Order: sequence, then structure tokens, then C-alpha cells
Amino acid sequence: MIYPIILSGGSGTRLWPLSREHYPKQLLPLLSDKTLLQEATTRADGIADLAAPLFVCNEEHRFLVAEQAREVDKVPLGIVLEPSGRNTAPALTLAALTVTDQDDDAVLLVMPADHHIPAADAFRASVELAIPLAGEGRLVTFGITPTTPETGYGYIKCGKPIGTESTKTPHGSPLTPHEIAAFIEKPDTDTARRYLHAGDYLWNSGMFMMRPDVWLEELNRFQPEIIEACKKAYAKGEKDGDFCRVHKESFLSCPNNSIDYAVMEKTSKAVVMPLDAGWSDVGSWSSFWDASPRDNQNNVILGDVHVHDTKNTLVISKHRLVATVGLNDMVVVETPDAVLVAHKDKAQDVKAIVDWLKSQERDEHKTHRRVYRPWGHYEGVDAGARFQVKRLTVYPGASLSLQLHHHRAEHWVVVKGTAKVTRGDEVFTLTENQSTYIRVETKHRLENPSTAPLEVIEVQSGDYLGEDDIVRFEDKYKRT
Repeated sequence: MIYPIILSGGSGTRLWPLSREHYPKQLLPLLSDKTLLQEATTRADGIADLAAPLFVCNEEHRFLVAEQAREVDKVPLGIVLEPSGRNTAPALTLAALTVTDQDDDAVLLVMPADHHIPAADAFRASVELAIPLAGEGRLVTFGITPTTPETGYGYIKCGKPIGTESTKTPHGSPLTPHEIAAFIEKPDTDTARRYLHAGDYLWNSGMFMMRPDVWLEELNRFQPEIIEACKKAYAKGEKDGDFCRVHKESFLSCPNNSIDYAVMEKTSKAVVMPLDAGWSDVGSWSSFWDASPRDNQNNVILGDVHVHDTKNTLVISKHRLVATVGLNDMVVVETPDAVLVAHKDKAQDVKAIVDWLKSQERDEHKTHRRVYRPWGHYEGVDAGARFQVKRLTVYPGASLSLQLHHHRAEHWVVVKGTAKVTRGDEVFTLTENQSTYIRVETKHRLENPSTAPLEVIEVQSGDYLGEDDIVRFEDKYKRT
């Protein structure tokens, strides 16, 4: 069986302010009507003997990943939860241990959740040629046929071809696997230009295919401390439905390392399979612009936008009208709580803004104005001294935890749907235009007993309104 392994641990900081720590780029529908994670989840559909996907993500995103898989009719093999990111080598190791427990004859197809590959047929053609190589014990990486002298990617120098057959993709590109002569770090522009003209260099995609037992054997040879920590974390982990929580302390002792550095650059079993499918890692706003359809002035326009005398520019509006005049080679991204304006040549430096936000202990790098929770989401409407107003949306059948607050009172007004309210010893129902008041230190819970979404306006008042002023007594989502 072929097991799709979806690695969903990235934070996508260079796509700020759209991508944020609690809702990163893989969870966003950036280049199609599906999110990048959903694209990755369905990309291998049509390959023979395909198993259900296995996800590896952090604890914060577990319900979002599960919901997005459900939306594309995928029942996960499992969702492995990392208590903290340790890069791709430990994530793949947890996946390999999980699959090995269920299938001794497995082949893993390892895909980051945040890539965009529009030519799915060409992707599957490369994968199907890689299956026998992986089956015989090779560690296959997929190398992207370069189209520009890109300095934002690592490169793979092709060695000797493997076999004599030359298959072609649906687009006519040759598909011949090669030994790997070298892995090369991100080059400067002149070096990247030489690689492009040489014809025997490929972009390093970060996608792989291998048997789990071969990965574990090679990892044990080169990075035994990773496999030791992961085995302990997996063995001491707990199952919770589709979720597998690995043991936190054991996993935190695991070194931080990538698949390439840990094994691929050291092993003699590595090979590269070319892939020509329009691939993009959507790693920056300039690469987003490259991967998007453009108008007759070479602009990418999304949302409520009007441009005048503007060329080669990306403009995104998520909340209000954005108008530009006289721009060239710029990036303008508007969200309800932050606006980015940057030159396209400096798009890689957006991470510096995120680092500054962290240093100032601001929240704009973590969350959007709309914050997602297992029960639904809330959105800030207004805030001031000793008060804030939120709009809550509760999914059908969902409920907030039974909780209390030490520092704030809450007033709930139902604007749509039916609410079941627990307030102290009382349990009662509210419908549209009805309200209730929750005093400080009063246990309470909000539930949606109906089959339609519930919308509530919540007015908080008190001397402290932080999200950490929550004492939970019962929670169906097992949050602490």
C-alpha cells in the first residue's frame, strides 16, 4: 500500500499577514477553492493501492486539520500530534512508526501540506515511477525541473541515470531517475543562473517516497538520538479517536533536524526523481505572485481592489476596499487587523516583521481577528478600557467548555440560532434576540443543540480580559 504522509507543521511566516501561527498558510485557500492542506490530501488520488492519509501536525491545529480532511471526504488513518515542532525528520519518524505498526509492506509518500502543484497528472506520473524504486529500498526525493534562476530554494545535482528507460510526463518532460551527486544550499543569483543553464540541477522539493523500515534503518545509522527519542515518545503516547498524542517530555528531548540533513545527504540509498508539474512551495509573496493568474498589466488582484497605473503588483483585500495608484513590483496585503506593503524584491524579508511582532509581545503574528476553536470561531468586534465585544459562531452540536472567569463578566445576546446555556445550577434555552448575563466567578457553558450554526454577541467587562482567564471544569475537546 502507498501511504500519503501529510506534514503540516509549518507556520508560513513569510506570508504574513495572511498566514499566522495559529492559522498558517496550509490551512488557507490561497490558489484554488481548496486549502493547500486539502490539495495535498487529494493530490495522490488515482494512484493504485492508495491508503488513507496520515497527518502529522501540532496540537493547536488538530481540529482544523481533522475538519479540513472531512470537507474533502477523507477519513484519516490518523493524526499524529507533535507537542512542539522538531523539523521534518522527527515528524517523518513518527509517521513511519505509526505505519509500521499497521503494515509491514508499506511505502510512504511524504508531502508537505503547504505546497501547490496544479498539474496533478504529472505529479502522479512521477510518483508511479518512484514506487518500484522505493519498494526496492531506495530513498526517493522529488526534484523540480527549474524554470528560473531561483535563489530561494535548495538544489540537487543529478548524478548517473538509473536504468535506461526514459519515460515522459503528460507534458512531455523526460522522467529519468538519477543518483544524487550533491545537495546544494540556496545559491546566489549568478550561481542559480549557471545551474539553470547546466540542465542537470533540480530544485529540492522536500517531497519523498520510501519504505518506513528503510527510513528507520538509515536514521538509526546517522541520527540514533532522533529515533530513540521518537520511539519513546510514540510508545508512551495516547490514542484519542483519530488523534495520537505522543509523550511530550520524550519528544522534546528529540534533536531538531530535517529529512535532508539527518539522512538524505549522508545515505548511499538516495535517488532523485524529476517532477515537472508547476510546483510551488508558496514560500513568499513573490512566489505566490508567480503561481497566480495575472491580468493584462501583470497584476494579481484578489478581493475588493481597484488599481490605477499599477503593474507587476500583488494586491489582496480581505476586509475593505484597497486602491493603488502608480505602483510597480509591489506587494499589498490587507487584513482586518494588519496591512503589509513591500517591494516584491524584498518579499522574503517579511519574516523580519514577524520577528519584530514577537519581540514586542504583540499578537498579530499569532492570530487573526477571527480565531478558530474546536467548537467554532470568534471574532473581535470592538475593545476598550475594561470591555471587549466578540461575535461567536458555534457549530451545530458543538459546545464551549464548562468554565468560569475570575476577572470578567459576560453578557450573551443570541442573534441567530438556538443556544443552550448553563449558568451556575441553571440550564435554559435562548433563541434570537434573547440574552443572559454571566457574573464573575460563575460556572457557565454555551452549547448549540440545533443543526444550524449559532451566532452570539458576547460583551465582556472587567479588570482583565485575557484568554488565559479561563478555568475549565469539563471540555469535550480535552483541552487543559
